[in-house]
Amino acid sequence: MMDHQQTKTSDYLHSLLPEQVGLLRELEEKARAEGIPIMDPEGMHTLVTLLGIHKPSRILEIGTAIGYSGLRMLSALPDAHLVTIERDAERAETARAVFERSGTEERVTLLEADALEAAPRAAAYAPFDVLFIDAAKGQYEKYFQMYEPLLQHGGLILSDNVLFKGFVAEEQMPESRRIRSMTKRLQAFNEMMMQDPRFDSTLLPVGDGLMVSRKK
Repeated sequence: MMDHQQTKTSDYLHSLLPEQVGLLRELEEKARAEGIPIMDPEGMHTLVTLLGIHKPSRILEIGTAIGYSGLRMLSALPDAHLVTIERDAERAETARAVFERSGTEERVTLLEADALEAAPRAAAYAPFDVLFIDAAKGQYEKYFQMYEPLLQHGGLILSDNVLFKGFVAEEQMPESRRIRSMTKRLQAFNEMMMQDPRFDSTLLPVGDGLMVSRKK
């Protein structure tokens, strides 16, 4: 569990983050009220900062949800195009409405499909400058294997939730078999990324854990 000092540090970091307004604030409130997973504010801010440095023109996102992270990225990168994959029909519909309301729909290609089956469709928009993985935690290694070939050299892979609520680092132990399996898969993914000689990787302990990997 997180100790008192870590909690105060986390609270301090969160207090420094700019509050979102308008549609983004509305999406944060919707996610909180309905239990929809969106990226932690600290992790999201870090990701957007990294993208601002990297300046990608084409991003592939695995896991659209309600379009929150997609809209954050598009807002920070006015010249970028986003290809995003979502298998849940209701969330995909919400995301489409979000992109339309924000006026970013012309810069978005939303593929309503299971990401484990959508690689051939995504390949039509390759190569990508950034691959953002934020979907089923137990499938990260498969997502990497399927979509890494679509990333150009020098591109980034950004993988969220790789510390998974402290389970991965064994700050707390999972009780259910499903969570134990998911945790082991994330541990294996983290080790694979850190050891893969084709990538320079670092694991940032922000939000729920953000793996940043640059393709050499």
